[in-house]
Amino acid sequence: MFRIQRSLVMTATPSSPTPQSNPAAKIRNLIILLVAIVLSLSIFLGVRFGSDTGTLAAMAETATPLDVALKNEQPTLIEFYADWCTSCQAMAKDMSDLKDEFGDRINFVMLNVDNTKWLPEMLSYRVDGIPHFVFLDPQGETIASTIGEQPRTVMAANLEALATGSSLPYLQSRGRISEVESPTAPKPQNDDPRGHGSQVQG
Repeated sequence: MFRIQRSLVMTATPSSPTPQSNPAAKIRNLIILLVAIVLSLSIFLGVRFGSDTGTLAAMAETATPLDVALKNEQPTLIEFYADWCTSCQAMAKDMSDLKDEFGDRINFVMLNVDNTKWLPEMLSYRVDGIPHFVFLDPQGETIASTIGEQPRTVMAANLEALATGSSLPYLQSRGRISEVESPTAPKPQNDDPRGHGSQVQG
């Protein structure tokens, strides 16, 4: 009995193919692996490079410098922004598209409120929330400003009017903003109530 069972086991073993001994399975697995690598690289490169055009960083990199905008006799849109500003990020794609549409007729200037270099401009244009948009005529004079997240249609209408020298249809509109601490002089530390009374009387 033992001899018969052993011969059955021995005859059954060679007939079952293993993955290592099947060349077709090896080729198929290699092809799957190569396709997976190519797809992974495509997705990685697409996310890293392909979708960068509508970001704040990409727009800031291609923005017109403020000093150039104030001298080239074109109307200008200044955007005060910050990388952490969710409203600025939400508008970035629309603003990038609008720049593609109007960029040959309007200067698009980006000023980062986290850069102390722009402190005089922040004070001059009274920036207390971002995004803060300032519309300038070709001579660099302020026409209007809008604060906060704006619908694309509103920005497009204002930019069309700015480009043609017409009155802006949407003035002083205020959308969702990210608060910015006003860059002002520090408040006096004297909290003595008698000091407040003397200021009122004097």
